Amino acid sequence: MVTNLPAAPTPDDAALWHAGRLYLTDQRRLPERAEFLVLDDARSVAIAIRDMVVRGAPAIGVAAAYGVVLAGRDAYQSAGAGWKEAITPDLDQLREARPTAVNLAWAVRRMARLIAALDGADPAPALLAEALAIHAEDRAANRRMGDLGAELITGRTDIITHCNAGAIATGGYGTALGVVRSAYAAGKIGRVYADETRPWMQGARLTAWELMHAGIPVTLQADGAAASLMAGGGIGWVIVGSDRIAANGDVANKIGTYGLAVVARYHGVKVMVAAPTSTIDMELASGSGIPIEERDPEELLSCGGRRLAPAGCAARNPVFDVTPAALVDAIVTERGVVLAPNAAKMRALMG
Repeated sequence: MVTNLPAAPTPDDAALWHAGRLYLTDQRRLPERAEFLVLDDARSVAIAIRDMVVRGAPAIGVAAAYGVVLAGRDAYQSAGAGWKEAITPDLDQLREARPTAVNLAWAVRRMARLIAALDGADPAPALLAEALAIHAEDRAANRRMGDLGAELITGRTDIITHCNAGAIATGGYGTALGVVRSAYAAGKIGRVYADETRPWMQGARLTAWELMHAGIPVTLQADGAAASLMAGGGIGWVIVGSDRIAANGDVANKIGTYGLAVVARYHGVKVMVAAPTSTIDMELASGSGIPIEERDPEELLSCGGRRLAPAGCAARNPVFDVTPAALVDAIVTERGVVLAPNAAKMRALMG
């Protein structure tokens, strides 16, 4: 629990609980402005998740857990001992805020299990303790993943990353960028090439901001520039995060990851996916079952408030794509590393 709220958010402050309120770094405003959005009810948390105030699968899960705390507090105030029935609509709204990131449903499901075990007394203290535990566990998992992923990198190399899987996308430290942090500290990474990641520009706005904040050399590039960079040599790894991993090791991540993995395989560059086990959905046999969120086409037709395409132009705006397990060299989790993932190896990891 944060007792002294930072004056302005840092990359480690995606979500903070302070004085009975949830503070989310408004990632839509970065890097121009680093500011918190203050939320007091579960509906506002669900809207913040849907509207990309908070994004990144682990951070969404953490925010949702705190949203359940707010839901429990409000349900008890309105319904007293009948709060369990009153909280159900808020849980449903949180769970449905975004469809692809499995951490969201995982966090709400974990909080719901606790709710089932509670009596009719005020649930807020117990719910807050569980949300804080989820947050702390994610930070610890990211540190562990950072160390395990760094061990896979032999010799000094440059790497490419896509979208943002840093501290701001998690409970702290980062998944893919957690590996980058640990590997850079060990002298294994010379420079990070960050894809800009259209249309929300998470690489340009967030990854570059995080790495510069950490003092790690970063060069921004257009998404389509990665192939020619690999062709020139010097890139040893593509390191990304994930929003959902299927039981066979297929990986859903930001749109463009699949193409990046195809190009990496052609050029002999390895692909590492860093994600906590809460991102692994063992109920889905393969990536073909992962729901792919599609957002408003206007996000693609415009940029920075200026329309790019002709009036009436059709557009498709899938937010994620699925990279087959056959194109992934390593999945790094807090439980361990899966090399050349397949269904049997994923079952062994998840016990």
